Amino acid sequence: METSELLKKVRKIEIKTRGLSSQVFSGEYHSAFKGRGMAFSEVREYTPGDDVRTIDWNVTARFSTPFVKVFEEERELSVVLMVDVSASGAFGTRSQMKQDMITELCAVVAFSASQNNDKIGVIFFSDKIEKFIPPKKGKSHVLRIIRELIEFKPENTKTDLQVALKYMTNVIKKRSIVFLISDFYAENNYKDALKIAGKKHDLVALRILDKAEQELPDVGVIKLKDNESGKIIWVNTGDKEFRKQFSINQLKFEEELKDTFNRSGIDSTRIMTHENYVKPLMNLFKNR
Repeated sequence: METSELLKKVRKIEIKTRGLSSQVFSGEYHSAFKGRGMAFSEVREYTPGDDVRTIDWNVTARFSTPFVKVFEEERELSVVLMVDVSASGAFGTRSQMKQDMITELCAVVAFSASQNNDKIGVIFFSDKIEKFIPPKKGKSHVLRIIRELIEFKPENTKTDLQVALKYMTNVIKKRSIVFLISDFYAENNYKDALKIAGKKHDLVALRILDKAEQELPDVGVIKLKDNESGKIIWVNTGDKEFRKQFSINQLKFEEELKDTFNRSGIDSTRIMTHENYVKPLMNLFKNR
């Protein structure tokens, strides 16, 4: 991609997602993801209604008038975006591909974190760790992340959530907010790694899905290709029973995935490529 084209894309995403972060998500994000506790800030004179338990007796004795301690929330948080960059992201049958939706979501979360003075980092993964950008603060760092999201080309095509989760658990030492962003189409069993990561960090799962992955349209005989394995099959979407069974299998997978998240104590939401992501993300933040 040409540099000028890349900068235009970055600017376009920045304008859209930064505005959303400021106007919509910033307050909800702040409320949903708490700091590590309360830290002493200053003392001030007692006023009627103050909790007597906050009286600073040393200062009160020195000035012969009651003073109370003031505490502020410790906001120093680190946010880590775990981004599935496997080949299944290059799929979309409606308004955009899954990888484009992921880029916007990551930008919104990154700007929301930045506006709350939190650090933000990224782990790109396929069936291996493709790239790690350690958490840092600042607008320039957020813009770097957006540039990487737009132009990053993974070496591998498949997905291994277990590898990604184990790496994150080992490399991110301090408790952090972790957004695991994927379609969760992975062959290897990652349940144990998910539970361990969920205990160490505040882990949130964002599942990105296209409508055609839930219900096959009736368009006759078509060729389907698995982008991750390269396998090609021909299917007759005109077969009503085939479409019905496909939907049943997908529904079963959805329920199993939801159960996995619940058992691991992980908050999650599903975001469709043809829908606006504002509502499901807002609901996720509010429910926390």
